[in-house]
Amino acid sequence: MPVRYELGASDLGGVRFAISPLNELTLSLRCWRDPGRYPLQLPWIRRTRQLRDRLDAEMLNALITDVLWTPDFLTPHPYSPLARIEDELAEVAATPPGRVERDLRLLHGDDIPPQLRGPHVLGRIVDALQGYWELCFAPYWPRMRALLEGDVTYRGRQIAQHGLARMFAGLSERVSMTGDVVEVRVRSDVTYTRVTEGGLTLVPSNFTSAVSTPVSPDEPPMIIYLARGGGTLWETEPLPAPGALAGLIGAHRAGLLVRLEAPASSTELAVRLGVTAPAVNQHLRALRAAGLLVSVRHGRSVLYRRTELADRLLRATISETA
Repeated sequence: MPVRYELGASDLGGVRFAISPLNELTLSLRCWRDPGRYPLQLPWIRRTRQLRDRLDAEMLNALITDVLWTPDFLTPHPYSPLARIEDELAEVAATPPGRVERDLRLLHGDDIPPQLRGPHVLGRIVDALQGYWELCFAPYWPRMRALLEGDVTYRGRQIAQHGLARMFAGLSERVSMTGDVVEVRVRSDVTYTRVTEGGLTLVPSNFTSAVSTPVSPDEPPMIIYLARGGGTLWETEPLPAPGALAGLIGAHRAGLLVRLEAPASSTELAVRLGVTAPAVNQHLRALRAAGLLVSVRHGRSVLYRRTELADRLLRATISETA
């Protein structure tokens, strides 16, 4: 069935891209319900499977139906590629009770699961999602976000070189633009036409097998589509190391210094490099003891970053080999 967004003349320049950690968190529940539909995410599912016993699994499972639908209030309209999970969860926590009930009834009809009933259901939903984020998502989010940002860059280049219609056609075979109307052929009974009045937001995702739109026409216009490059998401990254520096402190430690141009946690580094967290921690502790790294707590994670001494050492090593 089609969902149509009519872009007024003033809205043609209002097509924007946004990246939403909460959208990704919510849509990833599909992988738990039907992992066979998301083979590219199997490495992540295997890595996080043992953590499920520490989650509110009953609540999380109730948030998705057998046909893999989730309530609209858990995929709020993002307005920026820089959205933070803390801000988005706070927005969910402030959802009016009437809208929560409406969205749950749209999802489940009159057969709302018992986990989603009661006066404090919204707080329990937010707590379940927060725990899910911290255990299963936060260590991997920088990697996921980098792929999404790469997709946005590619789509922006398409618009500049070939125009909006070509870009929309490239999102999916189910998306097309004719004149000022963008049509999305969704795999459900949802159908409506909506004048955008303020623009249309496009949200790339690692956790969709097709394009989707909000179930309700009252929601802000949004298209969630599959990001490019998902097959590379869980590939192990090489660990480059300048030769002279590798000879001084070892190839692994030199490579970690190169990688830590931006702060990262030991868990994140282990995922990106395809090694165990204890192995990474051993090198990080040695580099910190040598004055080449400092660590700072960020939430429940410890982030490592290079010191000025490490920056000077890397610059000197690279300049000598250039």
